[in-house]
Amino acid sequence: MLDGKKTLFSGMQATGNLTLGNYLGALKNWVSLNEEYQCFFSVVDMHSITVRQDPAELRKRARALYTLYVAAGLDPEKNCIYYQSHVSGHAELAWILNCYTYMGELNRMTQFKDKSAKHEDNINAGLYTYPVLMAADILLYQTDVVPVGADQKQHLELARDIAARFNSIYGDVFTIPEPYIGKVGARIMSLQNPEKKMSKSDENPNASIYLTDDRDTVIRKFKRAVTDSLADVRYSDEQPGIKNLIDIYSATTMKTPAEIEKEFSGKGYGDFKLAVGEAVADMLKPLQDRIASLSKDKAYIDSMIKNNAEKASYLSNKTLRKVQKKVGFPEKIR
Repeated sequence: MLDGKKTLFSGMQATGNLTLGNYLGALKNWVSLNEEYQCFFSVVDMHSITVRQDPAELRKRARALYTLYVAAGLDPEKNCIYYQSHVSGHAELAWILNCYTYMGELNRMTQFKDKSAKHEDNINAGLYTYPVLMAADILLYQTDVVPVGADQKQHLELARDIAARFNSIYGDVFTIPEPYIGKVGARIMSLQNPEKKMSKSDENPNASIYLTDDRDTVIRKFKRAVTDSLADVRYSDEQPGIKNLIDIYSATTMKTPAEIEKEFSGKGYGDFKLAVGEAVADMLKPLQDRIASLSKDKAYIDSMIKNNAEKASYLSNKTLRKVQKKVGFPEKIR
């Protein structure tokens, strides 16, 4: 706990184009939380290389993601926003935690199974031990709270188990992190298949709204969104396409599903989809303008990257030194 506030950690991978789901499900929630907590927001570029990346493209996307964090409203002078690869403590702690993680625990990780199926030509050890690095990310800063979606709850549970196991051997070393699950827009689904989550890796470009999409593209994609033949704007599990659009409209306008049902009572799906598209485009425009402005200010972004890496390294080193001492590593002679 720093400055009397609980500590929050989260991060995103610097791969692919971020979607509306990433923004509404994570980034927008971060902005609402960053005054309440001492926040660490990482561009988790070390996680990205479990899948082969084009080096120049990875660097470009990492900077774009960093800029997006700031453009979305995360102040890098109040929050610690940094590249994971700039803080060596992540890798150092991950190795130690590997030695306190059981094979059986990693074998149960569903994301390893999913990614292995997608990348059969590159099933590497990093992909397998990815959850241990994630545990290190969290535990390194004595994190109290981690915003997680349903697909990451398993990884947080593993981090909690590893921390509890280490603490049972060596005493009170790690804070046991708790999940924070946002109530609004926590799970935005594909526009073309509302049974699955909106993804930046979806092969169908009409399935996802990207944060860089212009107004015409956003509205066109919503017009093409999969719905049903009931012609009734109703928040029901029996209408997953419409339910997803209501979730998006609700997260964008702050109206409740009941208010949205009333607003579009007696109206067709065409009117509803157009309204959702316009609301999303209106929300994205100032964000896109801010990204464009910040991208031109190279000196400012560079200084924030440098300052925050130093801050993250300093704070993470407190935990790392404590852990190294506990496991028996010799102290460095200064």
